This record gives sequence, structure tokens and C-alpha cells, in this order.
Amino acid sequence: MNMLELPPRSLMKTDLSDGGSAIWSASETLYVRAWGTRGSVPVSGPSFQRYGGNTVCVEMRCGDSVLIFDAGSGIVPAGKVLKAEGCKQVQLLFSHCHYDHIIGLPYFAPIYDPEATVTISSGHLAGKMSTSEMIDQFMQPPWFPVTPKTCRSQINYRDFRAGDVLAPCPDVVVKTCQLDHPGGAIGYRVEWGGRIVAFITDTEHTPGTLDPNVLALIENADVFLYDASYTDEEMEKYKGFGHSSWQQGIRLARAANAKSVGFLHHSPWRTDHELDKMGRAASEEFAGAFVARDGQTMRFQAI
Repeated sequence: MNMLELPPRSLMKTDLSDGGSAIWSASETLYVRAWGTRGSVPVSGPSFQRYGGNTVCVEMRCGDSVLIFDAGSGIVPAGKVLKAEGCKQVQLLFSHCHYDHIIGLPYFAPIYDPEATVTISSGHLAGKMSTSEMIDQFMQPPWFPVTPKTCRSQINYRDFRAGDVLAPCPDVVVKTCQLDHPGGAIGYRVEWGGRIVAFITDTEHTPGTLDPNVLALIENADVFLYDASYTDEEMEKYKGFGHSSWQQGIRLARAANAKSVGFLHHSPWRTDHELDKMGRAASEEFAGAFVARDGQTMRFQAI
């Protein structure tokens, strides 16, 4: 992939790689890396080279603490890098458990490392199913050849409810809220070192309104990653599917005084050319808007 610097340049530095090992040594730096930015199903082919085809997975490194949001197919290359780096502590938080957000979990290398500890948290099924039950049902025959009992790492399961404030790692605060998606989904706001990063995917907006839950999570954010599966023009056609538009992301960013918004959960039919056009249109409306791509890394110095 080519190098890219996101606007405004004074806010962040962005480095792109093709999925190889990265250096994450700065203890006073928050790194955000998009390992997968596609929605619904993974895609491949010449029309999907620049933005990638892996489904949603985002890593945040708060100093030495590693948080992974969702386990789409993008978690597979993420796991390879974590294993190569010798990472032994991972926090994995789910927005929800639809296939495109969980399909990579059985291939996540750290869960097979006997020296690793992986903590898996979810809240979208609170009162209906625990995190442990969710994983047990997903990883079992005939859907998958083995169960989580084959995992050699220490796996801890944690349940929470939308609205809870989590403390998964030292000095890391994670705020949560309910999103509007069939079956439920959770949005996250990560606060560390004076920086704010939010992960908001799989939510549907009502035209003409701004979701107060989302506004609370992205208020004054340095960057938030937002579900932009559709355009405003497509929303009526896909009403009830549980997704939003890049135009709504910009409205939210302005209202919440967010510095930057990155679009993800790209529709599987959205080609590189179409995403290029989306990115140009979005940046003309809001200087801090960009289309996220697989392998993209943002770096923020702690304040």
C-alpha cells in the first residue's frame, strides 16, 4: 500500500503497511490500527486492493495495553503480528456477534498460546446470553470442527450491560452505549492519556436526527470510526439493515466537536474507485473525514 497522511496533519500521523509487523514501543502513545474495514463478508479481487477486504477488526494500543475491537477476518493478521511480538495480554471486546464480526476468532493466534491471557467481553446480549455461551455456540461442530476447550491460552469471559464503564487495563477507561442494530450492538469510547478514540459500527440512524448515545461517545473525540455502509441516498433502500452513512458521520462529528471521523464497514460491493470518490466528497465537507482501509495506523501522543 502507498503511504497516506490524513487531514488535518497537525492531529495525527498515519502510516500504512501491507499487514507486516509494526513497531509499538512508545509507552506514551495511543495507536489505532484498522486490521479489517469491510462489512458483511470478506472480499477479494482487483477492485478491492487499496482498501482491503477483511471484515471489521480494530486494534488500539494504549501504551503497553492491547485492546481489540471485533473479530472479523481482520483479526487473523492481527493475531500473527501479536504472536510475533510476544504479546501475552489481550483484551477483546465485541460490538456484537454477527458472522462478519466474529468469523476470525477461531483463527486468532493468541488463543492457542499457552502463555497468553485473552479476556473476551461483550454486552449486546446482556440478560439473554453470556459471553462464554456466545463463544461456545459459535465454536462447535458442525459449524467449526473443535470447541474453545482446544484453546491453550487462559481465556477470561466478561459480561457487561450497555452504559457500563469498563476498566479493562490500567489507566484505560472504556465507556459503552447501545447502538441501533438488529439483535443489538455496542459502541465504545476509549479514554487514555488525555486522548479519546471511539468505535461506532453497526448502527442505523433515523434521517433528520442525531443519536444521543453516539453523540455522548464521540464528544470531543480525537477520532471516531463510524459505520458508513451506505450513502444517504441508499438508506431508504436498506432501511432496517442496521447501518448508517458517511454523511451522517460528518453530521455527528460536527455536532460532537470531534476532530476526525474514519469510515468503515464498507459494503462488500463498494470498490476502491467508489471509496476514493466517497473519501474525496467527505473530505470536502469535513477536513477530518477519511475512508479507513485495512492496515491503516493512527498515532496519538498522550497529553
